[in-house]
Formats: sequence, C-alpha cells, structure tokens
Amino acid sequence: MRSHTPVSTYRLQLGTDLTFDHVAALTGPLAERGVTDLYLSPILAASPGSTHGYDVVDHSRISEVLGGRDGFARMVAAARSRDLGIVVDVVPNHMAVPTPASHNRQLWSLLELGPASPYANWFDVDFSDEAQVLMPVLGRRVGAAMAAGEIAVQTLDEPENQITPDRPVLCYYDHRFPIRAGTEHLPLADLLERQHYRLAYWRVADEELNYRRFFDVGSLVAVRVEHPDVFDATHSLLLELVEAGMVDGLRIDHPDGLADPGGYLRRLDRATDGRWIVAEKILEPDEDIPGDWPVAGTTGYDAAWRVNQVLTDPAGALPLGAVLSELTGDVVGTLDRVVEASKREIATGSLYAEVHRLASLIAELCHDDVRLRDHTMRAITDAVTELVVACDRYRAYVIPGHPLAAADAALVEGWAAQAAEHLEPERLETLQVVTDLVLGREVGSAGRQHESRRNEVIVRFQQVCGAVMAKGVEDTAFYRWTHLTSLCEVGGAPGRFAVSPDVLHAWAARTQAHHPSTMTAGSTHDAKRGEDVRTRIGVISELGEPWAALVRRLREQTEDIRPPDLDGRTENLLWQTLAGVWTEDGPISADRLASYLVKAAREAKQWTTWTDQDGDAERALTQFVTALLTHPGVVELMTQWEERTREPVRIATLAAKALQLTLPGVADVYQGTETTSVSLVDPDNRRPVDHESIRTALERLDGGACPQDLSTEKLRLTVALLRLRRRRADVFVGDRSGYQPLPTSTTHALAFARGRVVEPQVLTVVTRLPVLLRSAGGWGEHTVVLPEGRWRCVLTGGEVHGGAVPLAGLLSASPVAVLERLPDGGGPA
Repeated sequence: MRSHTPVSTYRLQLGTDLTFDHVAALTGPLAERGVTDLYLSPILAASPGSTHGYDVVDHSRISEVLGGRDGFARMVAAARSRDLGIVVDVVPNHMAVPTPASHNRQLWSLLELGPASPYANWFDVDFSDEAQVLMPVLGRRVGAAMAAGEIAVQTLDEPENQITPDRPVLCYYDHRFPIRAGTEHLPLADLLERQHYRLAYWRVADEELNYRRFFDVGSLVAVRVEHPDVFDATHSLLLELVEAGMVDGLRIDHPDGLADPGGYLRRLDRATDGRWIVAEKILEPDEDIPGDWPVAGTTGYDAAWRVNQVLTDPAGALPLGAVLSELTGDVVGTLDRVVEASKREIATGSLYAEVHRLASLIAELCHDDVRLRDHTMRAITDAVTELVVACDRYRAYVIPGHPLAAADAALVEGWAAQAAEHLEPERLETLQVVTDLVLGREVGSAGRQHESRRNEVIVRFQQVCGAVMAKGVEDTAFYRWTHLTSLCEVGGAPGRFAVSPDVLHAWAARTQAHHPSTMTAGSTHDAKRGEDVRTRIGVISELGEPWAALVRRLREQTEDIRPPDLDGRTENLLWQTLAGVWTEDGPISADRLASYLVKAAREAKQWTTWTDQDGDAERALTQFVTALLTHPGVVELMTQWEERTREPVRIATLAAKALQLTLPGVADVYQGTETTSVSLVDPDNRRPVDHESIRTALERLDGGACPQDLSTEKLRLTVALLRLRRRRADVFVGDRSGYQPLPTSTTHALAFARGRVVEPQVLTVVTRLPVLLRSAGGWGEHTVVLPEGRWRCVLTGGEVHGGAVPLAGLLSASPVAVLERLPDGGGPA
C-alpha cells in the first residue's frame, strides 16, 4: 500500500454538478494551483436526491450518481497522472432512513424481520418489551391518516426502488415499508399492530423515538460499528480502495457519536496499516485530542477559530456589547447562560427521547437493585437532564471494563457539581447515583459493576452528551449569540472574543509537537459562513464605535419598513451579515440573504423553528431584506462602510489565508476559496465553483500580471503558498517540519518560522489590527527579527537578509510576507 501524508488538500463537494468525471477534468488545474491531494465528500451510495452524501444507504457501492466504480477509477487515474493523492470522507456513525426505505436494504430487513433480521445488530434500536421501531413519517396522527385512506397495502413494480410485485408493501405517499410475512391480508388496523415498526405522526419522534439517530435528525439512523461484523461490512469497500492504492487518507465524520471512538479509530488504523486519518473532533479551548487516538489530528476547526480571533480586535468587545444589549437585551459575559438555556431546551425538547431512554435504562437498573429502588423515574430524569446540560464538551471517554481515568472522573464530577446547583436537595443523592453509574463505579449492591446494562449506561450517556452539545450549542446558542457573529462558528469559542499572538503561538507549538500532520481549515462544508464573510464581519471589531453609529443610522433609515416585531437577535445578525456579504460589487441577492436569515432564525428556535414555522413572520423578514437591499439610505450607508473597511478587509483576508496555509498541519482549501468567496451556511456554500474563471485569472498572474482586485490578490497568495508547500513539503509536514515564533517589536505583526529550529526554511509575517496600527502612525521604526541568512519573498521575489528588519519595508507591497530561505548560491534552498 502507498504510504502518503498530504501536504495540502482541496475539498470537493461531490454531487450531480460535480461528478468523478468532472473532478478528473479538474485534476490538471488543481495540480497547477499547488494542491497535493483531492479531499472528497462521501463517495458511497447515498439516499435518492442526496445533496451531500452523508446519508449513506449502501456501503458496498460507490455512488452511481457520482459515476460509480468506473467513474471513480477514471478520476483516480487522472489524479495519479498529476501526482495527486485522494482523501475520502467516511461516515461511520449513521446511515439514511431514505424515502422509500427500500433503498437501505439493511434497514428494510430490520423493518420486515425485527430482532430476527440478520442486520438487527447494525442499528441502535430499543426492542425491549417487543417494541416496534418508530417510523415518524405521517403528516397527521395515525388514526386520521388511516381514515383518510392515506395508508394502504399495494402491489407495486418499482425496480428503481428495489420493490417487485411478488411482495405487497405498505404505502404512505412516497414512503414504502415491508410487510411482515403472513400479515398482508389482515385488516389495516390489525396489520399495523403486527409489524416490527410503527407508523406515527412526525411530531411523536422527539418524545418516543426508540432508535439512536444523528443528533436530532430522524432520517439518519445510528450504526453500531463497535460490532466487528458491522465494522467489516460498512468499511470493506473503503478498505479495498485503500488496499488497492486508490485512496490515501480518510476523514472521519463525527467519531464522538460512536460507542467507543478510540476503539473504532484503533481498528481503522490497523486495517489501513497506519494511513493518514483525521477525525472531525470538535475541541474546547482547553481540550486535547485523546492521547490513545491513532489519528494525525482534527479536521481543522481548532485552527480556524484561533486564526479568526487573533485577527479580532479586543477593543471592539465593549461597543459591540452595547449594540448587543440595545437590540437583543443580551449582556456581554452571559454567553454561558444562553448556552445553558439552549442545551436545556434541546434536552427537554428535540432530544427528549434520547434523554428519556437513558433515564429509563437507569431507572430499570435502580428498580432491579433493592439498594437503589427508592430513586424514582422522575428524580432520575431530572438528574440525567441536568448532568447532560452541564457537560461542557462533546463527551468524556469512559470505556466500560477499563480503569476509570482520573481526568475523566474529575471532568464528570465537575459536571455533577454544576448540575447539583439546579436540583432540589432531595435530588442530590439520586444525582450521585447517576454520576457513579455513568462513570462505571460500583454503586448499589456489590458485584454488579460490569453488568451489560450498566455498561450501556456509560456509553449511552456519552453519546447523549455529544448530541445535546451539538444541537444546543452550535445549532442553537451560536445562532442566538450575536455579540460578534464571526466568532460563532462550528468548533468556535465566542466566549473569548479575541486571542493574542502569544495564544496562537502556544497552540501552534503544541500542535507541532503532538499532531504536526493535523488539518488546518478556513472554510468547511459545515461552516455557518465562509471564511471571507467571517473576515469582513471580524473587521467590525476594529471599528466598534463607528459600527454602533452605523447600526443606529441603518435602523433610523429603515424604521418605516422594518417589521415592528422583528426579533432583536435576528436583527443584529442581519446587520452584521450585511457587512459580511457587501463587497465592492454590492450585496448578494435578496433570495440568498433572506434564505440564510430564515434558516438562522429557525436554528435559533425563538420566534420560528423548523417544526413550528411562523410563516407570516418569515415572510415579513424576507420582504424586509428584499426592500432594504435597494433602499437608497441603506445602499448609501453600506457602500460607505464597504469603502471605509476595504483596506482592513483586504489585510485581514490575506493575513488569515497566509496563517492558515503556513501554520502547523496539512492545509485544506475549501472549493473556490482560493479566491474571495461570499458564501453563507449550506446550501449556499455548496454552490458550483467557476473553475474556468479561476484558471483564466491564474494564467494572467502566472504571465506576470498584477492582481486586479482582492479576489485575484488572494488567488496569487493562495497559489504561491500551495506551490511553496508542495515544493518544500518537508518544511510543513513530516519529521523536518517545525514551528518557532519570531520576535516583533509590535503586536500588530505576527511572525513565525517553519522548518527545523536550527535552520528554519520558511518565514511568515502578517499584519493584524490595521485600523489601530494606522491610527498610531503606521509601522514607524518597528521591526521583526528574522533568522540569519538570505530570504526571498514568494509573492514579490524581493530579497532580505536576516536580523532586525523594518516592517515598513518588508510589508510595503503586501500586508503579508512569506519568505523562503535562499542558499548562498542565490536559488531556492
């Protein structure tokens, strides 16, 4: 097998408009840009009409929509001809519950045969007490649906849905379900009662769903890859592609949802003979990747937020806090309360079924143990809910049957102490029992510590914690907190507002020491806004007082068209988003902006939600957005703001990209972000990329033309750094890579060296917080101390010698400088 570590990846969102053959045609242009590896979204067969591929229905087939096995082979051949590696996104946590369900043959078997299905152990379903698998697909309650004749037994010939006339099926509009043998001729009511599944009103899911899902997405059913046979079946094709040398690396989607993430990753590491693997692990600022995970690192969220916040001005916190308070009533310093309230809403709302299932399991254990029998279901539910809400990260890593690590014990005990503050004194003893059980400690009668149900409590608690964390924080609180919305990103840390260069240096040095081949990212397919939108919003922090004045004037100008009941948090998000999407060419379309704001409002779950949409209020918001984009007063004010911030935006955009591409790790470029890309949350960030325009612009730059605008300036920088990384791979990845901060006489410059400390080979120097820098008179006599030797700027070709170098000269042509060491003879080292 080919042993390979990527140097830089290019993320490609596959779909009907970007198939394997399309990618094959892009291999030449991407290689020209300096990319070393193609980083593909999931390639396996997905649910019909899938727009992303994370809803896998068949692990044994490559998606025919994308081109099938032959198309994949053609793409790989094209990539190899350009010496490009292949990294594939793997989805081990869940499969689709497709429409119709027959597209998932394992699930179809489960629905038909129940616990007797050979695939019963694939899915995390509660079959206790002969329970039926809940299928919450009905648009109204089952009785009403039956009375209306919407549910019927039919004989169909639908080969495209793997349904043949020899077996009748149960139909509900486009849904198809198998019928248990021998029940097809029963009256409908009796037939429904006899199935291994239960058709139900969709609103029943949050309270009674009895299978684990991906967060609160009922159409994604969790898969139990902790079973060796399930692992083998769901990974055999991918491992075959690795063995055949067609896949070089893997990106693992949401490993924290698994029963034993570390065990899964160790099995995968052995199966791939130590291939480069990164895990989509969201780390809190004080959290590290578990030491027993054999991975190269994360998918880069931890790098993204630090790059963003080292370019954020802490002085903006107070004036933006005043706007926050005026529009929303929120107060700076209370994010933790917003997070807590959001998580509690999720734990008692959309994820109640998961919390209830855990609480019920604990209640059964207590009922069966005479020493624990007096702990009631209600007390247990209260304790479990508060413990889950108190969890401040995706999960702990307690493994049944393994010694309890002191760090995990301290972590969960800390959550218990916080949970105790929200419980009545009478509940505290119950909380202690719950805490002991989720930590795997002996509690109650002796000798029962390692029973299977107790082990299940340990695992299920950690899985519930992750789901509540994801839906409560990233998909609720981060849409409610609008202090500075560029901070509220997947894996972000908005409670910190800004970080200093020293904080970034410390993180980079630690990453270099422990995970030097991790991934760094600017934008991802899951991002709430693209990197360039995030940067434009971040610049607001440098002009806090002027921004506050601008918002007041915008509100005055739009008072006659603004909905009188417009939610303050939605409004604050709107104004900041407008700054993020308003470029020299004006704003994005009203449709795109309104669609984003409606989605954001539904995620915030305050005045409208996905399940209880306020159509009138959503239409009013859409009409307001449409009107304000052509409102003369708004156009004048936002145009003036764009002109005022144009240079700070330019500096921050280039600085962010230079940092992301030269910090420790494998640098990822999300499709299209080698130029400036104005994009918001999916599906907006998954629009087709105009690669031909990028190719044409790059040809002009390579021919000696100067950048025409920020987009081509970013392209020049990105390509120059990708080509540098490919040419000097050992400097950025591998044993010879290293990281060393460089001294500067001002915090407006951030500088570091890459390569071995004894003789670094590449230097990065970027400008930060230029508004304050300009008000202080510019660089003046400030310097950066470069290592001894001769250095050439990869952007301008200018040369400089080591020592104390004036920043005014070094950064005269560009706000960033990336320097490559020259040998004594004068050419690149």
